[in-house]
Amino acid sequence: MNSTAVDTSLIAGFGQDAFDRFIESRDEPGWVVDARRRAFLTLQEKLNAPLDQEEWKRVDLRSFRPSQYALQRNDSVSEFKTLMADRTNFAGNVAQVDGRNHVEQLDAALAAKGVVFCDLSTAVREHVEIVQQYFMTNAVRPDADRFTAWHAAFWTGGNVLFVPRGVEIEQPLHSLIGLSAAGAADLSHTLVVLEDGASATLLEETASATNDNSGLHIGAVELLLGREARLRYVQLQNWNQRTYHIAHQTGRVGADASLQWTVGGLGARLAHIHQDVKLDGRGSNAEVNGVTFATDRQLISYYTQQSHNSPDTRSDLLYKQVLRDRARVIWRGMIRVERDAQKTDGYQRSDALMLSDTCRNDSIPGLEIEADDVRCTHGATAGRVDDEQVFYCMSRGLSRYEAMHMIVDGFFQLVYDRIPVEVVRETLSQAVERKLGIGD
Repeated sequence: MNSTAVDTSLIAGFGQDAFDRFIESRDEPGWVVDARRRAFLTLQEKLNAPLDQEEWKRVDLRSFRPSQYALQRNDSVSEFKTLMADRTNFAGNVAQVDGRNHVEQLDAALAAKGVVFCDLSTAVREHVEIVQQYFMTNAVRPDADRFTAWHAAFWTGGNVLFVPRGVEIEQPLHSLIGLSAAGAADLSHTLVVLEDGASATLLEETASATNDNSGLHIGAVELLLGREARLRYVQLQNWNQRTYHIAHQTGRVGADASLQWTVGGLGARLAHIHQDVKLDGRGSNAEVNGVTFATDRQLISYYTQQSHNSPDTRSDLLYKQVLRDRARVIWRGMIRVERDAQKTDGYQRSDALMLSDTCRNDSIPGLEIEADDVRCTHGATAGRVDDEQVFYCMSRGLSRYEAMHMIVDGFFQLVYDRIPVEVVRETLSQAVERKLGIGD
């Protein structure tokens, strides 16, 4: 089997019998069941179709065994704290553990204004119009590849944030996607819809209850912004290093709207994120920030696309990666400018800091430009820690650990400075400091 193929026999745990039992256990509305059945048929077709060569050729899936994971039916879940949990007062909280709703809370004043923040399983019953209109219809599509089809057929939870026209949410909202049981599979979904003029901040964490239990997350994120809407979305991926994390994530930005999207990649044995930003409306703007710290034998892969579909649009992507041990980080970026998207301003950059001789970084930026009045630039750098910097810090009384933390924190500082939410900056910095201590 080559590195981009999945042996179809290994998905037996999610085959026809498992799918039938899953449908029977859910007790969902008929339209949801019908959508799942269509997605399952697509999954069978996609299992026999090759994955996109450019996206997957650097991601080694030979050790991936889907049959080792299963959806959990146990309603009892472990309690565990997350990195952001006690750092601020949130306007709402939704927590999903092993694909099941654990916590759901929203400020009453926001609910009175029509804001919806709940788990997806609740939304398909109580907010049908929102889910039918936006869930996997024009952002992440079930027929994109085998993983989106798998997700669409077996999604197990997640959260829905809907902010009506003109409503501004000042305090951030918090979401947790957790794995607790050994061998648990989670296929949760994040759906964010901001109508015209709305604004919100959603901070989302993925985390494992223990360092020992293996896990699987096949996820999806959809961020949909109307005209002049403003969204700050943060996803801090902090699974343990026995978890596979594969996700399709898409943001669609309307006219004069603004999306700030921050990705933190700290955990997982293997993580692959397909991230699309589509600037659909004139004057739309997107800023994408990424902080990655990979150690041991972690493989963390990003496939990013900035699609400029209208005139006067702007995108700015900055990824910072730190690698150590035998870890590998892959970033394949593309700026796509359509023929009518004149006056586009697109930028992408990926910088890597190598802390060992045995780690590896692959950064491949790209441009596809159909318009003739644009400004699009890209860049990528990779380098080792300067021994003189370490020596200088240690000569001032710092330990080697403290010196390395200062250097790494400084390397990430450019991304931190772009994040206006203090709790996110603090959380990322402390998470990096903890990870620096692994193996010391």
